[in-house]
Amino acid sequence: MIDQTTLITYLAILLGFVIIPGPAVLLTLARASSSGTRVGVATGLGIAAGDLTHTVLAVVGISAVVMASAILFTVLKYLGAAYLVYLGIRAILDRVEPDYSGGSRTLSATLAFRQAVFAEILNPKSAMFFLAFLPQFVKPQNGAVWLQLIQLGVLFVVIGLLTTMVVAVSAGRIGVYLRRNPTIAKWQGKFVGSIYCALGFRVALQER
Repeated sequence: MIDQTTLITYLAILLGFVIIPGPAVLLTLARASSSGTRVGVATGLGIAAGDLTHTVLAVVGISAVVMASAILFTVLKYLGAAYLVYLGIRAILDRVEPDYSGGSRTLSATLAFRQAVFAEILNPKSAMFFLAFLPQFVKPQNGAVWLQLIQLGVLFVVIGLLTTMVVAVSAGRIGVYLRRNPTIAKWQGKFVGSIYCALGFRVALQER
């Protein structure tokens, strides 16, 4: 069991991450504003599922193997970057009409969830984060190391999920009004696509 002092320090750092919007928040914001609250929530859940996967991989040691291999790291990095850029180009090229119904776009929540899971799993930066950051709060005297890693990972996922849910609901509601404006509707897809492409290029430029 993680001791109270370590837990408080860890939670304080996580709250600091929440204050500074990261890729997860940007992806959720882009999806929710363009496709509605439900799709935004699905995106947040997909990111959380990806982070849970990284937690498990860190526990069993697979992430360490990837980080130790220059080839595996590079392959994973470019796969993740290419996937994000692909999603971005699709969003930019999609023809968007004003939505006067107040509903969401045709993107399904299931598809948004899958895309978010893949995008997060294929991000080597996330793997590096769980591999390098979580162990700093693990103390052998507090019990099984693997159990502490899981607890820390789950706490990170929960706080991250709460953040993305707030963003999804807020952006989804605002997006209903934005999508009714012809000018905004025309450029919204390009804005969302640009965010995905920018995140893709950011992943491509990452170093171990």
